[in-house]
Amino acid sequence: MKEVAEKGDKVQVHYRGYLDNGSDFDSSRERDPISFILGEGQLIPGFERAVFGMKIGEIKTIRIAPEDAYGDHIPELVKVIDRKYMPAHLIPEVGQQLQLGEGEEMAIVTIVEVTDKEIKLDANHPLSGKSLNFDLELVAII
Repeated sequence: MKEVAEKGDKVQVHYRGYLDNGSDFDSSRERDPISFILGEGQLIPGFERAVFGMKIGEIKTIRIAPEDAYGDHIPELVKVIDRKYMPAHLIPEVGQQLQLGEGEEMAIVTIVEVTDKEIKLDANHPLSGKSLNFDLELVAII
């Protein structure tokens, strides 16, 4: 049985993800650990690199810069639209995510501001531009 995680290994990891202000954005503690194959790029690069060389049962805390997570926030991906372009049945709220387009041209956007006349949409990943902190525990190598 392998003790140290290496490229090509299928691993199981429990994690808690939180921002610099301490607020959690995700955790596997209330569910099964995340499973992935090291080196296949299934997760953000900084997370995957941190698991390389970990031993089963090892726990560590890491901080991942935006460039090794979801990248920088790109201002050009923030657009303001007239409310008249929103479907009449939709009541826009800050934080709400919408799917725009279809097929290859589909994008997920987040409503970041709502006024009587306009809605500001952000197509950046919600965690873009942020450093991410993780408490990691390598549970198994399978």
